Amino acid sequence: MSDTPKPLPQTSVKRSTEKSRPSVFWILAAIILPIARVMMKITIIDGHKLPKNGPFILAPNHYSEIDPIVIGIATWKIGRVPRFMAKSSLFRIPVVGRLLRASGQIPVEREGSSRGNGPIDAAGTLVTTGGGVIVYPEGTLTRDPDLWPMRGKTGAARMALTHDLPVIPIAHWGTQKVMARYAKKVSFFPPKKITIKVGDAVDLSAFDGRARDSAAFAAATGTIMDAITAELEDIRHEKAPSERWDPTKHNQRETGRFES
Repeated sequence: MSDTPKPLPQTSVKRSTEKSRPSVFWILAAIILPIARVMMKITIIDGHKLPKNGPFILAPNHYSEIDPIVIGIATWKIGRVPRFMAKSSLFRIPVVGRLLRASGQIPVEREGSSRGNGPIDAAGTLVTTGGGVIVYPEGTLTRDPDLWPMRGKTGAARMALTHDLPVIPIAHWGTQKVMARYAKKVSFFPPKKITIKVGDAVDLSAFDGRARDSAAFAAATGTIMDAITAELEDIRHEKAPSERWDPTKHNQRETGRFES
């Protein structure tokens, strides 16, 4: 497994006006970005492929608990506001809820009869507001021993197919040097090289006119995971395994921490 990706050409990034509007993100950026510059040297490739305006789903790979911060920084640098889906219960915590609402995070109900509709409702919010959301299709840190994307869950595909939203694959490599999978410590020095590559919107046209059922969502999820993996292969300069890691075939739980 290569730890030093070869440099890839960067392209210019056209910024949207979304992040130019005053928001709590300005405060968060002022706090987080100086710290990140000490810890990381982030290279963004093909950032222009993230839509400048309108709703989108950004689908990254996931292997370190610090990934959301890195992808959030990249999204902000490209010119869009980073939003994640969060449990609706968090929005009922006084200080936390106020911060989540102020930063545009999207509440998802995960309890009761509406549990399965959380991602779909969130997608409807994107259509209404014209915003984007970052969704990890794997649902948790990959179990693959070499940190390749594992089998995905259908949330992102359901959102995309139900509301005709573009899914933008994005891959990154290097965050494991800042914080290893399930590690409790963060490495601050020296700054670690992190490469991030944005892909073209996933082609889901094969599902046009097809019933929105579990089979379609599963197949679309596979297409999304293929696109993420292809971007990761580019920046790692390696080929991913021919068969995507499936935790159930290795007696692993699909949620929570696990031992390699």
